[in-house]
Formats: sequence, structure tokens, C-alpha cells
Amino acid sequence: MPPNPPHPPCPLCGRPMVPGPSLNEHHLIPRTHGGRETVTLHRICHAKIHAVLSEAELRDRYHTVASLRAHPDIAAFLRWVARKPPEFMDGHASGRGRRR
Repeated sequence: MPPNPPHPPCPLCGRPMVPGPSLNEHHLIPRTHGGRETVTLHRICHAKIHAVLSEAELRDRYHTVASLRAHPDIAAFLRWVARKPPEFMDGHASGRGRRR
């Protein structure tokens, strides 16, 4: 049986994607607003999007990868995460270890 083809790079950060828990599906327009189209992203990239933008902002202005990459806070995050390994996750991305 041939091996699975490699995943394309993350459309947001451009780093390689490794199948497994480090990946998530992101609805370009939130499901609560009728969105159906998804893109596969690193979990940490997906978490950053939702930490920075509301669902209304995603629906109205940031519903493409290009518009997400242009947001100043996400652009700064992309510069930071570019040096991390493909499977890197932090406490914010996993939801574990959060302090109250």
C-alpha cells in the first residue's frame, strides 16, 4: 500500500503540516453564520485566529486566508510561529494547563 501523500503546508503560516492532533479545521465563515467551507490549519494557528477575532469579524472581514494573514496581530504571530516546529502547540492551542 503506498504511503499517504504529505499534507500541503499550512495556508496561514506556511509551515509543514503533520497529520494528527496538531491540526484543526477552520470554518472561513463561522458555522453560526452559515459557513461551510473549511481549511486545515495548525491547531495553534486556528487558536490564534479565534483569540484575536470575533465571529462577526470573521464573517464580515476576515473570511479569507489572505485577509487573516493581513491582520496586524496575526501577522505578528506568523512571524513568531515561523521558527517553531510543525507540531508545536502551546497551552493556548491545546486548552490544557490554563490557570484560573
